Amino acid sequence: MITIKNKLLALVVLMFFVIGCHSQDKPEQNIRKAAVAGQFYSDNAAELKMQLRQFFAKAEKKHEGTTRAIIAPHAGYVFSGQVAASAFNQITPGREIKNVFLLGSAHRVWVKRASVYLGKSYETPLGEVPVNTEIVKKLLKSSYFEFNEKAHINEHSLEVELPFLQHHLKNDFQIIPILINTKKQQEIKAIAKALKPYYTENNLFVLSTDFSHYPNNKDACKTDSLTAEALATGDTEKLLEQISANNEADIPQLKTSMCGLSAMLVLLELIEEEGHTIEKIAYQNSSGSSYGDRNRVVGYWAMRISDSKTDDRQKKTTSFSLNWEEKKLLLKIARNTIEHYLKTKRIPPLPEDGITSNLKVKTGCFVTLNKNGQLRGCIGNFSGTLPLAKGVQEMAVAAATEDPRFNKLRPEELESVKIEISVLTPLKPIDNLKEFELGKHGIYIQKGTHSGTYLPQVAEGRDWTKEAFVSHCSQYKAGLGKDGWKKADLYTYEALIFSEKSHRNE
Repeated sequence: MITIKNKLLALVVLMFFVIGCHSQDKPEQNIRKAAVAGQFYSDNAAELKMQLRQFFAKAEKKHEGTTRAIIAPHAGYVFSGQVAASAFNQITPGREIKNVFLLGSAHRVWVKRASVYLGKSYETPLGEVPVNTEIVKKLLKSSYFEFNEKAHINEHSLEVELPFLQHHLKNDFQIIPILINTKKQQEIKAIAKALKPYYTENNLFVLSTDFSHYPNNKDACKTDSLTAEALATGDTEKLLEQISANNEADIPQLKTSMCGLSAMLVLLELIEEEGHTIEKIAYQNSSGSSYGDRNRVVGYWAMRISDSKTDDRQKKTTSFSLNWEEKKLLLKIARNTIEHYLKTKRIPPLPEDGITSNLKVKTGCFVTLNKNGQLRGCIGNFSGTLPLAKGVQEMAVAAATEDPRFNKLRPEELESVKIEISVLTPLKPIDNLKEFELGKHGIYIQKGTHSGTYLPQVAEGRDWTKEAFVSHCSQYKAGLGKDGWKKADLYTYEALIFSEKSHRNE
């Protein structure tokens, strides 16, 4: 007869056996299975490889310099895959990268500070990616790190980045998956301090975040541009101030400006004293997908952090510069193009020599013609859909023949014309003139079908306040009246300006 005492003894033995067996299944032996394959991306390896090849074929080309970290979205590939590929394309495929630190926020299970995954590997349809358990165990010695398996097991924000790494990198690498939810300054600093020894040239940091959730397309573009500009400064306070301003702007349906903010704050702490550059690479939101809804979108940025010691960009904010030879060549191209077009009605081919990578960058530009100190034509565009050298050709012809304020330039006039070129930075939306600096910024005003712009140099020699500058542009360029700008969309931009006049002795 089985007594109650015997039953209890048997239960104790069984519990001991179960616990003993579980303890032999060490966490670092676990394989984290793909949780969102078949949802966020294809669970078929062949289909996934084909999709990745298509994304990288259209990705933004790699910028110069060593990429130390990237910022990539983590939505379904049909929405954000192209932007993500542009971020990962900033990494040289054959570069020796020992470890990839994946940083993102937990969306499903909240983590107190930071949770690092202690397991053998992450698995995707393209195979297993090993976890560097040695580094993981070292991080776990800090009270600011824990292993919260439940937070990792169904989390998509880190998993969706792996197929891009598996496809793009040619050498073996290990990963350190980290989920962060805290925004407390002390905890952010402590997490960054623990990661600092690993922020080296032979490691890569991948920051996983989407931007605005879920305003309409127009509000998303504006909000995401402001957030990315603040992030590009590398200044934690400016980023937090912008996030706060977004929240206070009462934008319909805006739930958050950056779901991976905690991870981003850690990144900014990591690079604070490094002098590294944060660059904007590509932007799109979910309305760009055939599955998207323009009235409810999520924004995606591809950005990169590069080593300023090996990067031509010298400022923390994204900038663009041209050397003396490049400026001189663009002015020559503009003049030769106008001369050739006035004779043949055709735009000539670009010269084969001297077209540097800078002159192939797609950016907006204006070409201005001045005759005897007076304006003789000025046409440009902000779109940046053409390589700079080609854009200069087309705007030069347009300035000479299509400016509605002037008759077409006659061939015999060209000798007395001086050419000026303005290379533009991307448009930045602003809410008021506090963000506008006279003489530094150009203004672009848009309302419905009405639009107009003044280049920064228009302010030169005029005793205008910035209100007068904008009012004049509103009335005479946008056709909205002198006060029409107050109810219009305002954008600023900067211009790299050079002319034949300034190069006459060069």
